[in-house]
Order: sequence, then C-alpha cells, then structure tokens
Amino acid sequence: MNPETEYVAAIDQGTTSTRAMVFDRSGSVVAVEQLEHRQIFPRAGWVEHDPIEIWRNARRVSAAALAAAQLGPTNVVACGITNQRETTVVWDRHTGRPVYNAIVWQDTRTDELCGRLAGDEGVDRYRERTGLPLSTYFAGPKVRWILDNVDGARARAEAGDLLMGTMDTWLAWNMTGGVDGGVHVTDVTNASRTMLMDLRSLEWDPEICADFGIPMSMLPTIHASSGVIGQLRTAGPLPDVPLGGILGDQQAAMFGQACLEPGEAKNTYGTGNFLLLNTGTEPVLSKHGLLTTVCYRLGDEPARYALEGSIAVTGSLVQWLRDNLGLIDSAAQVEELARAADDNGGVYFVPAFSGLFAPRWRPDARGVIVGLTRFADRRHIARAVLEASAYQTREVIEAMEADSGVPLATLKVDGGMVVNDLLMQFQSDILGVPVIRPVVNETTALGAAYAAGLAVGYWRNTDEIRENWARGGSWEPQMGDDERARLYDGWNRAVTHSFDLA
Repeated sequence: MNPETEYVAAIDQGTTSTRAMVFDRSGSVVAVEQLEHRQIFPRAGWVEHDPIEIWRNARRVSAAALAAAQLGPTNVVACGITNQRETTVVWDRHTGRPVYNAIVWQDTRTDELCGRLAGDEGVDRYRERTGLPLSTYFAGPKVRWILDNVDGARARAEAGDLLMGTMDTWLAWNMTGGVDGGVHVTDVTNASRTMLMDLRSLEWDPEICADFGIPMSMLPTIHASSGVIGQLRTAGPLPDVPLGGILGDQQAAMFGQACLEPGEAKNTYGTGNFLLLNTGTEPVLSKHGLLTTVCYRLGDEPARYALEGSIAVTGSLVQWLRDNLGLIDSAAQVEELARAADDNGGVYFVPAFSGLFAPRWRPDARGVIVGLTRFADRRHIARAVLEASAYQTREVIEAMEADSGVPLATLKVDGGMVVNDLLMQFQSDILGVPVIRPVVNETTALGAAYAAGLAVGYWRNTDEIRENWARGGSWEPQMGDDERARLYDGWNRAVTHSFDLA
C-alpha cells in the first residue's frame, strides 16, 4: 500500500446529520462533508427520520468528500460505517422501501410496551443476557411497535418479506447493492443495543425474539466490528471499495480515542452524552444503573466489553435553546452568552425531555428549569444549559466508579461540544479531575476508519492507532471542594423536581 495516495473513508450517520470523512495513515482528516436531515416529531415523545433521505445524504456526502480532496474511489482502500445506534428501520427486501420512518433512539412511544414486556419480573428481566434494562431506548421494542402498528407489517414479516436493522444495517445493505444482492449485516456493537443479542454468545437470542414477537428472518447477520464484510457496489460513490468495519457511534469514538485497555474511558459530547469504560473481555453487569455493552471485536479475537452511561439530552439542549426558544442564533453563541454571567445565578436546567437515562432511568421525568428569580436572565439559562451536561456526566462517572471500583484519574473527551472551553473547564471543576481533548475531535468517524483500515492491513495493529492519538487541549480543576459540593447538591435537588411529570 502507498500511504501517499491511499486513504480510508468513513460514513458517520448521526442523529442530526450524515457526514463522510477521509483519513490518512496518521489519522489526520483529509476531507469532510456533512448534511443535516429532518427531525420529524409526529406527536409528543415521538422522534422519526426518513431513511430514504439519510441514504441519499450518505451518497451525496461521500461523493463530495472525495471531490473535496481531489480523490477517486481507487484512492480509497476501505470504508467504515458508524451510526446512531438504536435508531431502527424496517424495510421490504424486494423493493428496498421502508414500511415506516426510522424510529429514533430518543423516541418514547414504546414505554407502555416495555412495561408489558417487563411483566412481574421488572425492567431487568433480560439484563443478565443482554446487559440492558427494558427501555424505550433500544431497538427491539421499536421493531415490535412497527409490526403491531403498521398495516400488514406483521404478515409481511412472518412471510419473510421484511428486514430490520439499525442505521448501519440500512446503509450497508444499500451500499452493497440493496435489492440487487445487498448484504444484510450488523456488527456486535450495534447488535448489543437491540435487546435481542446474547452478550456472551454474540448471537441473536431466540427466546427474547419470541417474547418480543419479532421473526428471526428479519434480523441481520452479526459480524465483528473490524473485518471485510463485502464490496461496495458501483451504484454508490465508492465502487468496489471493501466495507471493512462497522461500529456504533459511541464504540467508534472509544476506538478512535484509543481506549483499548481495561480501565480506559471516554466521554462523547454530541446530541446526547455517552461515557464508556473499557472492562476487557468479560462483561461487567452494573448495579448502579449503567448499561453493559460490547465495546468492539476485531476479526476472530474475543470481544471487548464496556460499561456505558447514556445521557439523552446534552448538545440537543443547545439546539433546543436555538430552535425552540430563539435565545441564540447558532450553537456556537451559547458559550459567549454563558460567559457573560459570572455563575448560574442559582438556575438549574434538567433536560429530561425524553425522561432521564443513566443512572436514574426515570421515563416519567420531564424537563424543568428551577431556581428562577427576577435576577435570572438568558445568560443564566445559557450557563445552566451547559452545566447540565457536566452534572449529568458526573452522575454517570460516580456510578461507573461504584461498579468498577476504579476511580477516574482523567477524562478523555470528544464530540461537537468539546470546542466549548467554558463547558470543558466546568466539567473538570465539577469532577475534580483533568479533562483531555484530542487533536481530532471527531473520533467517531476516525474509529470507524480505524476498524476498516485494520481489516485490510492499512494499519497493521492497534499499536499504530495508539501512536496516532495526540493531545489537543486539557483543563485542570480550579474549583474548591466546598463550591463543587454546593453546586452538585443544587443539581441533585433540581433533578427531583423533574420526576412524575410525564
């Protein structure tokens, strides 16, 4: 391979946008193109995407990224996919048409269904096998909802005519040919977010599928995260390029951050926040409200596992401030507005728009702003919006430390919000530990590129990935212990006001 003329591409299909990125051997960004897609809200608590729009955007950004770097498909040795994980689509294998919009991970319409599935055994009915509590968050209940509520869907599924998948599966099927021989696959990380896969066997669990009423003929084949899955077809922008890797977005960020040893952790600040701790080759079941998930699997090697804390609303709260309230014109303005206030003025914003995820798991919670006085203004609300991400992160880290017995020494961070220096300093202050940002913030796409490149030998081993990681910025705690305790106590009181509002 010639490092001067050969590169790896990654498609990062996220909650609000789809981007294509091209990387060189050093892990540096050669080109990036991005398109947002519509957020569809049919009713309160429902969130959907148009899968056809997302597939069209994936083709457009892939072609544009190559053009921006003045490259052709022959310069690309492999392509990886990373994706918003639990978002689920069901489509007809003969026509390629979705039977319904994709149901997004934030969607809460399956709350009643999850309660019925829990029965007398409760939300932890399947935790021993899947590592997950029964929750609207995961893909399995979303598939069941589509089969129960879309006319004719169940009969078509039982006849073998329908396929299901998370967004990696939808893209991979289309990219490898669609109705003309498309490969119906997922990887172990995405499969571990469906509630349908056994964590230890890494195979679909027939009993859980039966309980959920999901025909196993709908399910994709489960692959390793890194390994050649198939060739991309000539209909797309990357003809004949090997599809070499798939990773769910948070696991991809973990891989891109080179958190490859047990005890290493990262936090991604995106639409939501996702904190993962590598626990090695054995799954660790949480006693403190965290998820047990597959971290990655390279080829035939044993799978690596992680503990994860998922926070539903962080970056999307900044979008809400912009789009719903109009307090800012762009997401970047939130830092400037928040800096105009010396502190939060006693204001706390609990963004429980879709309930609270880890470690509280309160689907009955709803968003609240507490501590308002005549003194408070939009500066304090902006500051409370940023601080909410840091407080929720601390909650998850405390649960992680309790489960693992390992105190956090430093926090590696990535994602769109880490360019916000005010947030990063407050995160370090409220945790009392250093926060470290890498040179390449968008480690999600980089992780997918690493997985794909390893599959074809572009990178020889994970040592090269670790050598590529470079520190881009860091923050040390500057807050006193008493102030840290006072602010966090105020947050915990505020959270209790969000309960029982659904």
